[in-house]
Amino acid sequence: MSRIGNAIISLPEGVTISVDNDNVVTVKGKKGELTQAMHPGITINNEEGVLSFNRSSEEKEVRAAHGLYRSLVNNMITGVSEGYKKQLELVGVGFRASTSGQLLELALGFSHPIVMEIPAEVKVTAESVKGQPPVVTLESHDKQLIGQVAAKIRAFRKPEPYKGKGIRYVGEIIRRKAGKSAAK
Repeated sequence: MSRIGNAIISLPEGVTISVDNDNVVTVKGKKGELTQAMHPGITINNEEGVLSFNRSSEEKEVRAAHGLYRSLVNNMITGVSEGYKKQLELVGVGFRASTSGQLLELALGFSHPIVMEIPAEVKVTAESVKGQPPVVTLESHDKQLIGQVAAKIRAFRKPEPYKGKGIRYVGEIIRRKAGKSAAK
């Protein structure tokens, strides 16, 4: 029994969903449009704006896909209606971030700045406030894409456990370690 797969989804105002013959789901809303290929063993019933997901058999693969595709469609509906936002902060002396269009330029203590091209579906902004670490904000309607872009940016300089320097998500707690003890 999949608790997630059996949960129903109510469509918000202004969101439409359609399933074609190839089992491809298309969700349209005010923020954009997303498509997702579904497992052939999962069917979607749309009854007056309430979605329910049913599986065709009790095979292990179909049971596993039941909750997965319900969650994917729910994320798509949330994305096209509200959108997603991720914030990364750059903690370290001399760490800077700036944007020009879809290019993100990061100064992370290397001998050269890192320039990254952000996909068109993701809106990127960088802000610096005196006394605070620079913050890079990513906004998009696609949860998978924004997570992938944020992870790629974070991978340039992961937070280290001794001083806490690096790129971290806003609100992320870094487990700190004690340094070497001084000799007697």
